[in-house]
Amino acid sequence: MTRGFRKGYTGSGPGDFTPDGCAVDLYSRLPARGEPEIIAAAAPPPATLLELGCGAGRVTHPLLSLGYAVTAVDESPEMLDRIRGARTIRSSIEELDLGETFDVVLLGSFLIHAPHPVGDALLATCLRHAAPGGVVLIQHEGPDWHKNVPRESPLGDGVARALSSTDQGDGTRLIRFEYAFPDATWTQEFRSRPLSAAQFEETLNRAGLRLDRRLTEDDTWAAAVPT
Repeated sequence: MTRGFRKGYTGSGPGDFTPDGCAVDLYSRLPARGEPEIIAAAAPPPATLLELGCGAGRVTHPLLSLGYAVTAVDESPEMLDRIRGARTIRSSIEELDLGETFDVVLLGSFLIHAPHPVGDALLATCLRHAAPGGVVLIQHEGPDWHKNVPRESPLGDGVARALSSTDQGDGTRLIRFEYAFPDATWTQEFRSRPLSAAQFEETLNRAGLRLDRRLTEDDTWAAAVPT
């Protein structure tokens, strides 16, 4: 079943889709790509961890194996059906208010680049759920992510292709991706808000967070703390 897509988002291919165009069957077959190790180096287990936008558990399941107590949040029931071993919460990220806090809040998958005001609302959720002394771990796009198009990268036995990046005139770009495997092909279109290094820090500060440190040499992961 394909659910109604948000304006500016769509997807095609076999199986179920989320409102932002993510194919559930596609994300169920994708492995983690170094994220658990980055997270563990920045905020070692054991720890309570809130994963925002967990999808089908690509990162969730390795985090559980490392010893985190994971609360996994996603708005898609089909995605949450793929999660095993974690506490699951069905909710949009921007509306989430659990009334509890966590040692680690994880905002991966470039979600911070969601168009304004959603991107700011996601960070407000991070702040709301960060424990005193806790940390918010954020994955963001590299400096040439929107410009280095077209490009492709291996994805297991398939390939991910960034086909185009089109300026929408409102501070966002329309991104088109194709994911091709021997047995299936999916496409996705979504909106992304480019953020320079200065804009990234300004966005954090506006949400009541401050950049604590960069976590990777390619500058795509950062740790932030409440101000």
